[in-house]
Amino acid sequence: MGNSGLALLALALVTLGTTAHRKCQLPGLWQNELGSLMEIHERSKDQELVGRYLTGVTATTNCIQQVLLQGSWHGPARRVLPTFGFIVTWEKFSNSTTAFVGQCFMDESGQETLRTTWLLWEEVESPKDDWKAIRVGTNVFTRRPNPGPGHILDIMTPSCELPPSEAQ
Repeated sequence: MGNSGLALLALALVTLGTTAHRKCQLPGLWQNELGSLMEIHERSKDQELVGRYLTGVTATTNCIQQVLLQGSWHGPARRVLPTFGFIVTWEKFSNSTTAFVGQCFMDESGQETLRTTWLLWEEVESPKDDWKAIRVGTNVFTRRPNPGPGHILDIMTPSCELPPSEAQ
């Protein structure tokens, strides 16, 4: 093997080595294609996730409020592209709960995305109505710069107070 062959081999090994050390990280601020925002924190060494979620869409006419999320993941100590799951209960403005499951991916440039599938169950009056209680979908979340915990979600959460003219 000539010098150019050795140089090419060395470059390939260095490239493999650097990509192998980059791992997807779930903690941080994420936004999906519908404008929903979530801020995730790792609470313990047991890969427990906590955070807040602010949906960009809703089927209700109630004022949207940020809600808590809880879940777990196979953290980066264990996996390069971890899987995860979390629950969001929309108790502040809707009678429904959503479970998200997915995986963190990283492209060649280092851009992280979370690909998720979700199942939403909305409260219904009786078991015969459960057919209309369920919605299933997918979302892709992209990492966003986070100027500080809670800062963006607090700014983006709408005020649910009625203007004085409408309160009477």
